[in-house]
Amino acid sequence: MTADFTSEQRDFADAVAAFCRRECGTREQRDALTDHGAHSHNQDLYRKMADLGWLGVTIPEEYGGSAGTAVDMCILLEQSARGMAPIGGIGPTLITGAAYAKFGTAQQKQVVLGGIVRGASESISMSEPEAGSDVGNLSCRAEKVDDGWLINGQKTWCSNAHFAENILLVARTDRGGSKHEGLTMFHLPANTPGLKISGIDTMGGREVNDLYLTDVHLPDDAVVGEVGGGWAQLMTGLNIERLILGAMMLGTAQRAFDDTLEFVTQRTQFGRPVGTFQALRHRIADLATEIECTRLLVYSTARMVDAHPEKLFPREASMVKLKATETAKKVALEGMQMMGGYGYATEFDMEGHVRKTLVSSIYGGTNEIQRDIIGKTYGL
Repeated sequence: MTADFTSEQRDFADAVAAFCRRECGTREQRDALTDHGAHSHNQDLYRKMADLGWLGVTIPEEYGGSAGTAVDMCILLEQSARGMAPIGGIGPTLITGAAYAKFGTAQQKQVVLGGIVRGASESISMSEPEAGSDVGNLSCRAEKVDDGWLINGQKTWCSNAHFAENILLVARTDRGGSKHEGLTMFHLPANTPGLKISGIDTMGGREVNDLYLTDVHLPDDAVVGEVGGGWAQLMTGLNIERLILGAMMLGTAQRAFDDTLEFVTQRTQFGRPVGTFQALRHRIADLATEIECTRLLVYSTARMVDAHPEKLFPREASMVKLKATETAKKVALEGMQMMGGYGYATEFDMEGHVRKTLVSSIYGGTNEIQRDIIGKTYGL
């Protein structure tokens, strides 16, 4: 924990950690909750967290939330990831919820934000086969018709759409201007006729999906925010999105470190614990330092967002995403190396940490894109 947490924040962190130890603290518990790792999200466990009021940590009080801070959100995400809670829906849900909180109508907020508080998962869909890092190149078409909008096209890499209640869809409503103009957000219930959700098999199991939209009809009031304002609306959410990803990977990095430290303390070779050899002891010291630097960056940026919610922090938010994901990946790979064959065996959690952290530098804007954004903030 950071030294300047309030007593309430320390209690919150302790409560989340205790919940994870109780509900998913053993490998046997996690295997039962995830069908031996085939699924990243367990809805029953997720609803237990909702019942405790935690999923509404950043939701306004009028929708049943506790109107907490970005720091509170990061505490929940860090401790949940450190505790290996199989709640893969929480990141996309909080990212999506933040967009509705800023731009949704009163009815949309009641449905989505109120749903999040009760344990619903939400999803956001931007990427397409020809629009990944170049999000502005998307071509999924939303055509205005007399009684609403008619949407056709394909989206891809949509996290958790297979169990989400709603999808925040970004589609093109106008081709007249630049590629960043003419984009619009739509509220798309996951059971809408004409929407087909098809899973993509990955190293992490069933996490992401292709979406196929064939003459999907949405009413006029499905627009989230302004018609044509989708790009600007996406940009305002970068602070929260990258904080969410950074906090989760901070927790994963800490868990990979915890598992490594436990192993090198207990594993004996040549008559003593392997962690006492300088080659491993120095690695442990370096990783611990990197994690602490990451923690300070995550929470200092969260405090900036709390102090200035109207401002964008492109440099700091991109630094959070870059540093946290690179650190988590390094810790997991170093942990596997220090554990030797045991780190590679599926009997232990380390190989899962490796798989989870490898993709973290890709989603939410690749780390190459994060570096490019940071460089541009320095006028380069």
